[in-house]
Amino acid sequence: MSKIAVLTNDLQYDMVHKNQERIDAVTEATPAFSGFLHEMRKRGHHVVHLQLINLPDDPNVELHNGIVPSQKGSKGAEILPVFLEDTDILVEKNKDSGFYETDLHERLQALGVDTVLVTGMQGQICVQTTAADAFFRGYNVYVPSDCVVSAKEADKVRALDWLAGYCATVVDSDEILRVIDSEGALPRKVVQTP
Repeated sequence: MSKIAVLTNDLQYDMVHKNQERIDAVTEATPAFSGFLHEMRKRGHHVVHLQLINLPDDPNVELHNGIVPSQKGSKGAEILPVFLEDTDILVEKNKDSGFYETDLHERLQALGVDTVLVTGMQGQICVQTTAADAFFRGYNVYVPSDCVVSAKEADKVRALDWLAGYCATVVDSDEILRVIDSEGALPRKVVQTP
């Protein structure tokens, strides 16, 4: 059983189609991103989609055209098919981090996972908070830089810099696959803060 899981964030119709900047960023990332997910599945690793389900009474939800986006059971909450396969695991979340008030940690532990690869959108919000929360729980955290999307490139760069400087190993997906294939696992980041 694999000890590695890829965690995707918010690859859903309402989240991706919020504006043209997001659509463009996801469109550009999709070939490498979906290819990486395919390669990880092929190697027997877990793919877990963190599906944002906004609660209608959440006072902090950002409305889209006056409507709460990504509500349970809506088309807008569905994961885009290009990223989804039948063997993937779905975990609903109501906030940015996939670990906040969810059973993600318990499910990963039941699978024997000790390394997570945090991907998706947006880099500076859901990817960053999920990666930090994974680190706080003792996971070995990797962020494949070409599988992270933000509407603004500067936000993505800032998030990746913060993650690399603190809690995650940030490299592109080809490097992750190369290391897994050659070493059978991903080495843990040695954390050193100034």
